[in-house]
This record gives sequence, structure tokens and C-alpha cells, in this order.
Amino acid sequence: MNDKERLARFEAEMLPLMSDAYNLARWLVQNDEDARDMVQEAYLRAFKFFCGMRAETGKSWLLRIVRNVCYDHLKQQKNRRTEADQKEQADPSDLPEQVLQTKLDVAAVQSALANLPEEFRTALVLREMEELSYREISEITQVPIGTVMSRLARGRRQLAEILRQMRASDLV
Repeated sequence: MNDKERLARFEAEMLPLMSDAYNLARWLVQNDEDARDMVQEAYLRAFKFFCGMRAETGKSWLLRIVRNVCYDHLKQQKNRRTEADQKEQADPSDLPEQVLQTKLDVAAVQSALANLPEEFRTALVLREMEELSYREISEITQVPIGTVMSRLARGRRQLAEILRQMRASDLV
């Protein structure tokens, strides 16, 4: 396959998946700018190794690359991140009560997800936000389907517990 054919095939198969790649990156790194950078890096890697893609689905292959790029980034940033960088505060006086409550609920879920171990967070995002099958998640994370199911169950329990604790602390 020549370079022109390779580029055309890559664009046809991978570019439609960009929003899925961004959604995963956004949930993993918890930052819009970093997520865009991670997707860009993932697409560069994907293009470089596109000819070596195996028989698995292009989506699971690309999302595995996105996941790996995000994990590399998170490892590098782990010591430099601060709580203030992760949260954007809205001014309640400018927002109707319902919009504010929705934003607070979304922020609570994002914060709770951020407190989950990476393997649980990844499984939940891929299943609940990206609506991938257990098999696709297994391919992306390179773990058996049983492990995916276990991570989802444990991640859901931990997420619910974190949210319960957050609500309890808000009531006090």
C-alpha cells in the first residue's frame, strides 16, 4: 500500500472515531486542553503504526492507543496536578437554580470518577459513556472479559460509595 492509499484508508477508518477518542481522553485526564493534546498524540501514533493494526476493530485499537497515551500523561503529571486545576467553579448568582444543580451533579460525578483507580475509571467510561461492549473493553484494556466485568462492578460500587460520602459531607 502506498502512502496515498494508507492516508486515505486511515482517514476513512480513524477520523470518524475522533469524538470517541476525545470523550475517552477527556474522562481520563479530566481537562479539555490535555484531552485534545492526548487525542492528537494518539492519532500521530495510530497513523505511524496503522499498517500494523491487527484484525481487531479499528475503534478498540484506537481507543487503546488513546488510553495508553492518557496513562502516560497522567503518570508524568501526577505530582504536578492540583485540585484547583481540575475544578472550574461557576458563579451561582449568574445561573438559574436548575442549571446550577445540574452542573454540581456533573462536577460531583467527575470528581468521584477522578477518585477511582485508573482501571475502574477506564472501564466505567468505556462502558457507560462510550457504550462499548465487554469484548471491546477487553481488547482496549488488554484484560480478560471477566476482569472487565469485575472492574465494572467494583468501579460502580466505589463510585456510588464516593458519591454517598460526598452527599453526606454536604449535608453536615
